[in-house]
Amino acid sequence: MKTDGMTEEQINQRHAEKMAKKKAARDKMIATKTSTGGLLMVHTGKGKGKTTAAMGLATRAIGNDMKICIVQFVKGAWSTGEKKILDQFPDQCVMKAMGEGFTWDTQDRERDVAAARAAWDYAKDAIANPEYDMVILDELNIVMRYDYLPLEEIIGTLENKPEDLHVVVTGRNAKDELIEIADMVTEMTQIKHHFRDGYKAQVGIEF
Repeated sequence: MKTDGMTEEQINQRHAEKMAKKKAARDKMIATKTSTGGLLMVHTGKGKGKTTAAMGLATRAIGNDMKICIVQFVKGAWSTGEKKILDQFPDQCVMKAMGEGFTWDTQDRERDVAAARAAWDYAKDAIANPEYDMVILDELNIVMRYDYLPLEEIIGTLENKPEDLHVVVTGRNAKDELIEIADMVTEMTQIKHHFRDGYKAQVGIEF
């Protein structure tokens, strides 16, 4: 918007007219959106923030009196800031850390597969449980990436989840089959990361 030679009053008037047009267009668009119901959401990509975003959804859901189950497929019994907060709402949030660390930590595929199976069986029960409004499957994409579980079993379960249940899947390298059936996919793009400059994982940032 060019403002050369315009008075402050004219600039403000033009801005108001422009915003009024934008609001009218947005209101018209919103009026066409009538669907509600459970969503399958995927947070993927190489950038930081996938689990962080999912935990943000968990706190938002708690604030709206919803009940959530969080299943962590990779992270073990780590002491994290989000767990300390979410544990304060035991009637609304169940958080199960069922992993044994990253695959390069365990260096034992059979052990990783067994942990993935136990976590997935627990997750399937949570998905089928009508008490939950949201189920977060943290780092499930890593399980699928390394073929620890049959892909068709996971996709079939997610595709046939209860109609009103929100499911969030996190982890980089989301499978095309998951992206295909998801309602929302967000890719975190890494532009810069402090790890590359020598920073280690820090309290309040990484955990």
